[in-house]
Amino acid sequence: MRRVVVDRFGGPEVLRVAEFPEPRPGPGEVRVRVLAAGVSFTDALLRAGTYLGVPRPPFTPGYELVGVVDELGLGCARLRVGDRVAALTAYGAYAELVCVPEDEAVEVPDDLDPAQVVGLVLTYVTAYQLLHRAATVKPGESVLVHGAAGRVGTAVLELGAAASLRMYGTASARDRAAVERLGAVDIDYRTEDFLARVRELTGDGVDVALDGLGGRISLRSFRALRPGGRLVVYGHYATLAGGRKSWRGWAEWYGTTALVGLWGLLSPRRRVLAYRIQRLRDSRQWLPLAGRRPARLVGGGPRRPDWFREDLPALLELLRRGAIHPVVAERLPLAEARRAHELLESAASRGKLVLVPEPAAGG
Repeated sequence: MRRVVVDRFGGPEVLRVAEFPEPRPGPGEVRVRVLAAGVSFTDALLRAGTYLGVPRPPFTPGYELVGVVDELGLGCARLRVGDRVAALTAYGAYAELVCVPEDEAVEVPDDLDPAQVVGLVLTYVTAYQLLHRAATVKPGESVLVHGAAGRVGTAVLELGAAASLRMYGTASARDRAAVERLGAVDIDYRTEDFLARVRELTGDGVDVALDGLGGRISLRSFRALRPGGRLVVYGHYATLAGGRKSWRGWAEWYGTTALVGLWGLLSPRRRVLAYRIQRLRDSRQWLPLAGRRPARLVGGGPRRPDWFREDLPALLELLRRGAIHPVVAERLPLAEARRAHELLESAASRGKLVLVPEPAAGG
């Protein structure tokens, strides 16, 4: 079978496709024939070596997949051969065949486009959990989202509308119409001071700020919170420059994250939280960076694949109702993984890039 390999950290040029023996599922695993693998900015962070917990090369990137179970490992009882499933893999999805733990695979309907469904697996699950698992939003609350025209930002705006939230989004002037079309108030980050604008629009700040950029933006986002507000830091965009690791951005991200965490510790009425979707499959899903309330799921807490099994079906139902609209920007064969990574930034406002290992099997 074929899979994409990263032999060294770097730009898109480090991606190559190679032949490998077909994997066999171990106990408690199912083997999945991949129909669609999503290409995300997180994959670029993995490729560049800036993602927390990135494996050492050589490894295969790919955080999410949709495929068909074609072999069961010992002890598997819930799934059957022929079931269509989705999985968060963190890495490894850029392949024709992937083995995943049975308890981390979620059944998906056969009649839905696998390329559209894979757009839910990382992007929309992240957005959903930022709002409902980390920030625990309530109807009527106000939310500021940075990068509102990006994939996660768009998902947050759609899900925010479904949850009756008041949404504010930072974006460039060219994306203003797209942000406003989703019911949010647009803030042009190039010509407007988002902190001053938020205070002008709300009077006392927002209930929730979602920051996937990091760096100095986190400090100003904390200041945009009203009393009782929550800042959720979830991304490392600042650690990448021109598709490669930025040591300056990396140092700034860690420094400002520590500082904003200290601010949260010293503030009795505002909280700072860090979110990583990988904790859904590792030891914990999110944890407070600072704050005076008791920490939840901190330290060696339980893995929570059940949350993924609960949240993805909720999103599939919203998809069927037409409440959310994951857009596929382009479908590319596995051999064009490098091109997909080269297109990542330019495609962000158009939709999801998807690798399709077997186009004829996509159904």
